[in-house]
Amino acid sequence: MQRLGPIADVVETALHDLGGRRAAARIWDGDHTLWQDDPTEVTDRLGWLHVLDDMEAELDRLEAFAAAAAADGLTHAVVMGMGGSSLFPEVLARTFPTADGRLTLRTLDTTDPATVLRVESECPVEHTLFIASSKSGSTIETRSHLAYFWDEVGDPSRFVAITDPGSELAAIGAERGFRAVFENRSDIGGRYSALSFFGLVPAALAGVDVRAMLAAARASATACGPDVDVDKHPGLRLGATLGAAARAGRDKLTLVLDAEVETFGLWLEQLIAESTGKHGTGVIPVAGERLGPPEVYGDDRLFVALGTHHGLEPLIDAGHPVVELDFGGPDDLGAQVFLWEFAVAACGAVLGINPFDQPNVAEAKAATQRVLGEGPPAIETEPLDGLLAEVGPGDYLAILAYVDPEAGVVDAIEDARTALRDRLCVASTVGIGPRYLHSTGQLHKGGQPSGVFVQVVGEEVVDAPVPGEDFTFSTLLHAQAAGDLLTLKGKGLRAARVSIDDLLKETR
Repeated sequence: MQRLGPIADVVETALHDLGGRRAAARIWDGDHTLWQDDPTEVTDRLGWLHVLDDMEAELDRLEAFAAAAAADGLTHAVVMGMGGSSLFPEVLARTFPTADGRLTLRTLDTTDPATVLRVESECPVEHTLFIASSKSGSTIETRSHLAYFWDEVGDPSRFVAITDPGSELAAIGAERGFRAVFENRSDIGGRYSALSFFGLVPAALAGVDVRAMLAAARASATACGPDVDVDKHPGLRLGATLGAAARAGRDKLTLVLDAEVETFGLWLEQLIAESTGKHGTGVIPVAGERLGPPEVYGDDRLFVALGTHHGLEPLIDAGHPVVELDFGGPDDLGAQVFLWEFAVAACGAVLGINPFDQPNVAEAKAATQRVLGEGPPAIETEPLDGLLAEVGPGDYLAILAYVDPEAGVVDAIEDARTALRDRLCVASTVGIGPRYLHSTGQLHKGGQPSGVFVQVVGEEVVDAPVPGEDFTFSTLLHAQAAGDLLTLKGKGLRAARVSIDDLLKETR
């Protein structure tokens, strides 16, 4: 159900423009000119449209692989990946209970040393399967995780690689004799890979009903088919809504999800931010923000909910545009994945950008390497109030927290986020570093310059080595934080490092 209020007309115009451009058929045909004249990073990024065929053909292999792992006495599976390689496994781990006789799933997508050591202590290493998951095979975090646990375990039967053919990681897996190397089709970008091996190998290991997930996704793909009438096409309609809303100034897409699927917002956040946040435009996803009363929201919001939520009625009455998508609970996630993938592709056509590239992601990576090579720069904390004084209507406040993601301080940061949202009446986000570098980092640097970035960095009380490197996990974490802050400042964006105590005083 859509109750779009002030943007209803512009959404209908955008939708029928997509229809006139034959957008659905051109997406399925792989016609790069829907987005740009150059086929680069378009024609080799549309494999997600056809991956369901591949995965349906692999179902028996996936089920046999999962059964054999359990039969061999393995009880835990740890996905070591970042961004598109880890976010959907994280959704699965937090949404579905482990099936009887299958492996407990968890993800490792941080360089925080306390988390690395916690995984080692909480997952019995003699019964754990370590899954190195990276499209490129060269992701520094995943390489570091693999080096650490290979040094600790060293048994190739307890390692798996998921990667692209010909990658460095594929070669390592073959050379060391890993239990399995799953080579994904190379024409799928990381954020579009949930329904490929990157999402389905962990799903099978945890005992998620992969057949049902693929069947739901197949039904969604059929509904988004090339010949479906534009007025009945859910993917085009959602994409037109996102794009037209952003062009009309309602670029803060506020996701409203039930607690049982709350982590799906993390996956959506990456898909939307990295796909649309470039060339000075984009849709700014707001995930995990506690729903508030109408008066704390400006006129830059669009609310999209999975299912119905009673807190939306006051927002509708106040004139905010709201979309409620049909949602049947966790078993419907496969359908939602495909719907949103298609919608974001269509949104790119509305905004006039390529939704499959990420032109600014490499900047923070390069900055991290410079810091690792040259040593840590001197970064002083600044007063939070000075940074907040620069926040104005239409801005968004992004808290970038380099802390232990499982520590209680994260809840306190969320409390501060809500307090700041209510005081400043602007959208707020929280990104845990370095995870967000592979998610919203592209939007921060390439999207509209409306972000105000508050970086906080915790103090680690433990550290862990990265075998084969001259840096530790703590050194890497701090280099990533420094590199990102320097990159944001170098672009002239409003960004500062503040103390955690200064941030948390907002809740007192």
